[in-house]
Amino acid sequence: MAEIKRVTLQNGKIRWRFVIDVGRDAQGKRKQLTITKDTRKAAEAEYVRIRHQRDAGTLIVPNKTTVGEWVDEWFAKKKEDLEPTTIPSYETQLGYIKNRLGDTRLQALTEDDCIDFVQWLLTQGRRRPIIVQTGNPEQPVETLTGLRPTSVDTILSRLKEILGRAFVRQMVRANVAEYVHVPKQARKQDKRRSTKVQPWNVAEVQQYVSGIRSDRLCAPLMESLMGMRPAEVAGQRWEPDVDLVGGTVSVLNTRTMVRNHYTVEKDTKTTSGERTLPLPRLVWDSLKSFKKLQARERLAAGEAYTVSGYVLVDELGVPLDTRNLRDHACALMEELGLRRVRLYDARHAVLKYLAVNGVTDVVLAAWAGHTNAAFTKAKYVAPDAEDLRSAAAALDGLHGLG
Repeated sequence: MAEIKRVTLQNGKIRWRFVIDVGRDAQGKRKQLTITKDTRKAAEAEYVRIRHQRDAGTLIVPNKTTVGEWVDEWFAKKKEDLEPTTIPSYETQLGYIKNRLGDTRLQALTEDDCIDFVQWLLTQGRRRPIIVQTGNPEQPVETLTGLRPTSVDTILSRLKEILGRAFVRQMVRANVAEYVHVPKQARKQDKRRSTKVQPWNVAEVQQYVSGIRSDRLCAPLMESLMGMRPAEVAGQRWEPDVDLVGGTVSVLNTRTMVRNHYTVEKDTKTTSGERTLPLPRLVWDSLKSFKKLQARERLAAGEAYTVSGYVLVDELGVPLDTRNLRDHACALMEELGLRRVRLYDARHAVLKYLAVNGVTDVVLAAWAGHTNAAFTKAKYVAPDAEDLRSAAAALDGLHGLG
């Protein structure tokens, strides 16, 4: 056993102290702990405990690292595995953690702290206050409101991942957020308050298709209506992505707007996102017409024309981004008197239609660019009453009306 020394404090009190090796740091330098106890017996027991945990590899060495400091260290490493378009969302989510828990010492963080954090996110977490108009228009009231449960879920999952990594690194005794969750009551209240915008039904899709036939951007808009993501449409190139002879498009490249400020070009998010899709006849014809139109526009513009190779370009060949595509699509919706929905919701409408009309799960997932058909159906396929009409017709037969 290490030497346990008797020490006399300045106030005359007697204490018992020992120094013990607890391993080495990242640079290979020996780390030691100095422990002081009130009695020799307590010091001996603590020495035995520390040595046993050290030898078993379960010792948690005390340190003063705060949650905020560990978040920064964790994120610096995590960014190496993140897409550039994903980093801003992580920064926003981690900002909530640092704002509320950042000054707390990592080893002092408790499950109750995490539960309180979730409640704060649900009730006061919104950073930008909502302006509530009162009886006096000149004196509106600013009120902080909470985040929606889905947003809190994402932030909480980040916290669990961060603390999980600290546990693996033996910086904490346990992941105190592991069993923390968003209360079911909060989800029910949110569901009652929220009105979810439904994707277009079949009639609305067909009205939109009919209305954009003469629009210059008919071809890329039609690609959105075959289930391609806006970033995939914006990143598509005539070569090597579009085969107008064989009638296929390959999804290999994306161009994504980040925070509506700048565009990031990259390959697909996953390998399953790389796929080749056969073109429906109307989309195939629209792409052929668009290619001919761009040739005429290039001839008319001469040296002013930008040769970028992208499919989605303006009259001078300048590439358009997802924001341009979205704004153009929404303007057409208004012009046609259609419900305004997100352009991304066209993907929901397409995949739901395919699922309801008998396309197999494996084909549905491949078309969407997913590896898991269950994910595709859970996220994109929510049949409405009209989709269930065939079930009602089948029951007519059961009831003897067939």
